[in-house]
Amino acid sequence: MGKGKLRKFAELARFPHVFENFSHTHPELIGKEGEVVDFRGRWSRDFFGNDRPLVLELACGRGEYTVELARRYPEKNFIGIDIKGARIWAGARQALEEGLGNVAFVRTRIEHIDAFFGRGEVHALWITFPDPYPRKSKANKRLTSPYFLDLYRKILAEGAELHLKTDNELLYDFTLEVLSQRGDYELEVWSEDIHAEGRSLHRDLDICTYYERMHLREGRTIKYVRWRYRGMVHSSSG
Repeated sequence: MGKGKLRKFAELARFPHVFENFSHTHPELIGKEGEVVDFRGRWSRDFFGNDRPLVLELACGRGEYTVELARRYPEKNFIGIDIKGARIWAGARQALEEGLGNVAFVRTRIEHIDAFFGRGEVHALWITFPDPYPRKSKANKRLTSPYFLDLYRKILAEGAELHLKTDNELLYDFTLEVLSQRGDYELEVWSEDIHAEGRSLHRDLDICTYYERMHLREGRTIKYVRWRYRGMVHSSSG
C-alpha cells in the first residue's frame, strides 16, 4: 500500500463524520479514534442532532453526490456509503473543509446496511455508477437485484425515492426488468440518455461525478431510473 493511501486511511480514522466497518462477519461501526458507535435507527437525532430526513448514496465513490446534495439541501441529512476508504476520503475531506454539518460517510459493504440503519429510517437512495457485474453468475451482486431490493425494504420509509445513474446498458435493462416484476416498488421515470433529455427528469441529475465525466469523454450515454418504495406489500421475489 502506498504512502498516499496510508495517509488517507489515517485521516479517515480521525474524521468525526466518518465511520468504518472492518469486519465482514461482525458488523460494527468504528468512529473517531477507534470508538465503537451505534446510531442504527437514530442517525438524525443522535449524530446529526436534528429530525431531518436521511438520504443515502450507495457506491458513493468520491462522494460527489453526497457532498453536492448536502450543499443544495441543508434541510436534509446525507450519508455516503462505499467500501473503498481512499475514495471516501475525498468527499469526507471536502465536507469537513466546507463545514457541512449534514454529511457523514460510512465505509462498509452495502450488504451490511441493515445492521447500521433502522426500519423506515431512510427517505431516499441514490445509486451512482455502481459496478454492473456483467457476468450473469454475478447478477445477484448488482445493487438493483432482487436481493438488494429486499435489503432496502428493511431501511426505507414508505414512499422513499430510489435513483440509479449508470452508463451500463446491461444494468439499466436489468433494473427495468427486475422492477417490472415487483409489487413493492413503483417504477416512475427511466431514460436511456439523460443529457439528451435535459434536467426535466430530475433537478439533481446535473451533478456530474468523476466516473460520469470519464464515461461522457468516452462517448457513452448516461442512463437513469427512478422508482419509489410502496411499502411492505407482497414481493414476487419472495
